[in-house]
Order: sequence, then structure tokens, then C-alpha cells
Amino acid sequence: MIESLSISKTATYGIAPQVLDNLARFNFIFGTNGAGKTTITRVIASPGEYPNCAIAWKKGTPLEPMVYNRDFVNHNFNAAPRLKGIFTLGEQDIANLDAIATKKTELDSIVRNIEQLTNTLQGQDQKSGKKGELAELEGHIKDKCWEQKQRHDEAFRDAFTGARNSSERFKERVLTELASNNAELKSLDYLRDTAKTVFGTTPVIETAIPGLGSADIAGHESNPILSKKVIGKEDVDIAELIQRLGNSDWAKQGQAFYERSKPTCPFCQQKVQESFEASLSSYFDESFVKDTKAIAELQSAYARDADVLRAKLKAVVDGGSRFMDMEAFEAERSAIEARLATNALLLVNKAKEPSLPVHIEPMSELLATASKLVADANAAVGAH
Repeated sequence: MIESLSISKTATYGIAPQVLDNLARFNFIFGTNGAGKTTITRVIASPGEYPNCAIAWKKGTPLEPMVYNRDFVNHNFNAAPRLKGIFTLGEQDIANLDAIATKKTELDSIVRNIEQLTNTLQGQDQKSGKKGELAELEGHIKDKCWEQKQRHDEAFRDAFTGARNSSERFKERVLTELASNNAELKSLDYLRDTAKTVFGTTPVIETAIPGLGSADIAGHESNPILSKKVIGKEDVDIAELIQRLGNSDWAKQGQAFYERSKPTCPFCQQKVQESFEASLSSYFDESFVKDTKAIAELQSAYARDADVLRAKLKAVVDGGSRFMDMEAFEAERSAIEARLATNALLLVNKAKEPSLPVHIEPMSELLATASKLVADANAAVGAH
């Protein structure tokens, strides 16, 4: 039990301590309003909150105080404002009710905010507002997308498969591509051409046209033997006669006939002097033989390369590529064939008459033109 109580500097109590001592087991304290009765109960209930007050317990053993004052009533009793006659008892229940009241206020504010946002979203008639604006804009987008679909349907009908018969599906397809397709933007012409390739008839694989290769045959045109006058040795006794006649080629051809008619001249049918055969052989010396051999080799090589070129020209024509300007190529081929024939004849004449200089027709320009036609066609094949 409490034996004495000292109170100062609290509520109505001044600096000088006011002491209640000689307290009994039961004590009755009375006084006017504001005299300090409630303060005494508060000090007993929570002595730690009043450092200027002191309580003396019997034998120094404090007991658990149980104070029933106005504070207790406020903490433990509450009348629900919306439910008349209903009271709650206990501090926890009062705290719950206060929390409920606070949350109710918050809920009311949230409900009002939802109502305002709903009205903004749907409008008073549930059809206007932002949703109505969105529906109007979506309809506008759908019409714009469908307008483009109608404009380009012929070129991209296969690409539009699955959405060609529904403006709504087509709009959704466009928006999906807009959000997910990160490919590089291409021109409309490029897309049209690509659509023809992707969705058109499966293209046939085209092979490259064989080229004409290097112009080996043109290298023969600069052979020095063509312009060289191939004649016999000039310091033999028969040389003066041959040179006076101006026809060593006739003499060379006559030598072959003499081999079959000797010792009779194949032309005048008279017996030839013994020294004539030796003189004739000396005139056509090793140099003459070497040069005539060079002419024969040139003639053979030119014929060989001409055959190779003709085969290449024929291969181009036989290929029948649809990318080749065949009419122009045939014209060039004819010109090349004619020039090859002319040059072959010139070489035959050079072989018959080695002493005559010969200039064969150049082939480079004709071959360059034909090769360009092949190159252009192969460029088109590559593009295909």
C-alpha cells in the first residue's frame, strides 16, 4: 500500500512539495473542481511521467496501481456516433474504431476520386469521355489503314493474307507491325519489286553465259613475219635472174616441180645445166626455209585459234539466254566470222608468196563489242 505521496511542479501544485502522509489502507480525498484530485490519480497511475513527485510504498515494495479516473474512461469507453446506444470497452477497441473512421474517410475520398475519373473516362452517358475519344480515334486509324490497303491491295494481296477481308484485323496487323517490326524502311517501288519476287512465279535459275576469253587470235596480227619480204640468198648466180623477174615465189614453186622432172626444166622442157640445181638450192637458203616455216606455223596457229573462237561464239548462241541481245550478238558474230575468213585467205596467200608483205584485219574491236554484250547479259543474269 502507499504510505505517503509527495507532489510538486505538476498541474496546480507549486514548487513546494505537497505531502500526503499517514495514509491508511482506505483513504477518501475530496475537494472542489481544480483542486488537484485527478492529478493525484495520474501520479499514482504513471509515476515515471512525473519526476518531481514521489510515492512511498510500504516496505519499499510497489504494487501495480489500478486507477479509474477520467483518463480511464476516455481510454476504455467509446460511444459509436452512428450507432446510438452502442458502447465499446477497452483501449484496443477504441483504437480500432479510430482506425476504421480514418480509413472510412480515406475510402470516401478514394470513391469520390474514382467517380471523377470514371466520369472523365466514360462520360455522364457512359459513351463519351476519353473512351469515346479513343473509340473515335481508333475508327479514324482503321479507316486510314483500310484506305492504304485498298490502294495497294493489288501489289501486296498475298502479303495481306489473313487481314484482307476485315478492316479491324488489318488495323491490328498494322499496329502490330508498327510495334514489333524493326526492319529498315524501304521505298514503295522496292517493296513492289520484292513482292513480285517473293509472291510471284517461282523464278527459274539462270546460268551465266560463257565468255569469249582473252583475244588470243588478235596477238597474231603483230607477228613480224607478216610484213617481212621472204626472199632467197642474193649472192648466188641465179639471184640476178630471179630478182630481174621479180618473182622468187614462182621460182620456189618451180623448184618443187623440178624435183620431179630433173634434169629437164618443168617449164621449157630443156635439159638443165648441172650447176643450175646447186645454184637454185643455194638461193633458197636456211634463212628462207626458217621464214617460210614461221609463215606456216602462223597460218596453223591462226586457224587453231579461229576454230576456238568460233566454238565460243557458237556456245553463246546455242545457250539461248533470254538476257542476251541475240540479234546484236549474231551481227557481231557474222562480222567476226567474215574477218576470220578474210585473214585466213591472206595467210594462205602469204604462204604461197612469202615475198609479199601482208597486213591481216584487226579483231580487237569486234571481239570487245561481242564481249561487252556477253558481260551485259551476265550482269542481268546476276541481278536475276
